Amino acid sequence: MQAEQRDTLLRTLKQRFDKHTQRHTGVRWAEVEARLQANPDKLKALLAMEETGGEPDVIGPVDASGACLFCDCAPESPSGRRSLCYDAEALASRKENKPADNAMDMAKAMGISLLTEAQYRQLQAYGEFDLKTSSWVATPPGIRKLGGALFCDRRYGQVFTYHNGAQSYYAARGFRGWVSV
Repeated sequence: MQAEQRDTLLRTLKQRFDKHTQRHTGVRWAEVEARLQANPDKLKALLAMEETGGEPDVIGPVDASGACLFCDCAPESPSGRRSLCYDAEALASRKENKPADNAMDMAKAMGISLLTEAQYRQLQAYGEFDLKTSSWVATPPGIRKLGGALFCDRRYGQVFTYHNGAQSYYAARGFRGWVSV
């Protein structure tokens, strides 16, 4: 990552951090920035999150090791990560009308992980997300083995978890990711 690109990303992250202090009470930007500067691979992941519309921000307190959790905080599922089936197996199973990619491989290429259902619910404690879209979440192996995958959204003031065939994809369904720094 070039210095100018890094500096622009850090400014963007700091502005978002300062604007949404309710997401990370007690966390200081100086500590977050120091961890970011020491982990260039994490900065690359955050840049990928930003470039695909994720609007990453710190959520929750730092953990015992001082690490913080960055999560996609865009109001709707990131626009650059929609119309995807769940994983490579699901993509390969489609014989026609294949989407361009799948959520699991795209997340891996970006250096991030899909939110779990618990993390998705934790995110919803910091705001109202996915009021018009939905997001794939990490699916337990037992469900995936049977051909399904899980996704979540927020409707009627509640967070819902649903299932669908992993090979399905919709223009309004994407995925949210996280990275620990």
